Amino acid sequence: MFPTLRRLYATIPEAAAAARTASTPRAVRLRRAKKGLDASLLQSDATPEGLTPSEFARYQRALAKGELLKNDGTNLTEEEWLARLDTKRSRIRGVREVVKGGQAMSEVVGQKVFLPNIIFKMVRNHTPAGQPYNPYEATFRVPQSVTKTDIRSYLLAVYGVKTTYIRTDNYQSPLRKRFGRPVETIADRTYKRAVVGLVDPFYYPLAEEDMSAQERADRRKWMQERLLVGKREEDMQSYFLRHTRSSDGKGWKWRTGITASRGNILRLIAERRAERERAIVDVKARIQEDRQKDVAEAA
Repeated sequence: MFPTLRRLYATIPEAAAAARTASTPRAVRLRRAKKGLDASLLQSDATPEGLTPSEFARYQRALAKGELLKNDGTNLTEEEWLARLDTKRSRIRGVREVVKGGQAMSEVVGQKVFLPNIIFKMVRNHTPAGQPYNPYEATFRVPQSVTKTDIRSYLLAVYGVKTTYIRTDNYQSPLRKRFGRPVETIADRTYKRAVVGLVDPFYYPLAEEDMSAQERADRRKWMQERLLVGKREEDMQSYFLRHTRSSDGKGWKWRTGITASRGNILRLIAERRAERERAIVDVKARIQEDRQKDVAEAA
């Protein structure tokens, strides 16, 4: 079995709780704002006991219905209710407590799945201008048939990634119309985006635009040496260079006459510029002569 830890909502870091609040759907934020529960997106909206507004509302309803009574006549506290809810969530998601070697640990119920036939593409989070990158959140592009439960199970069973929340939305491909065919969508541009909250922070590799000039130069040099980035362009230039030589190897084969040579191009530019300057000088001289004639006639 695959040992792992249960997902504990009350013990996630403060930054992860703030990320969960920031990813709340807009419709939910508007509904909470009408009730006077509007909170800043940079801070967590959870109670000191760790309950989210939705969980706190569920706790209040259960408390009003009398569903939280214990045998001694007292009600469950918020911490006890959250712990019981978390235990139920772990049980539903296929995690159970076992004792191995005298130590209690959690393991996934069922058989491990190797080599899944679905592709999770990890991309950078959407970060508004002026705000830091959120390491407690990860964004994936997943197949449209994948559900939130599948995403949580996939990340936990394959990579051991513990999640706190999952937000999904579908991106529909733009329509295109071909001649003589009906309107259709582009299949490779239709996907589902999954924004996943993380218990442990994940720092995405540094982007090239965030590097210093020296780091950027070292990275490009490493990519050229190890990954052969730009090798195809160099080969194409070498190919064209070889095929522009004459068959006897004594010169170059220019297809457009003398204007294809850099020296000839510069010479032609200089000649045209000199011709234009001579024309300007001639016009200026004629204007001066006409003015002198007019002055002489007026005198």
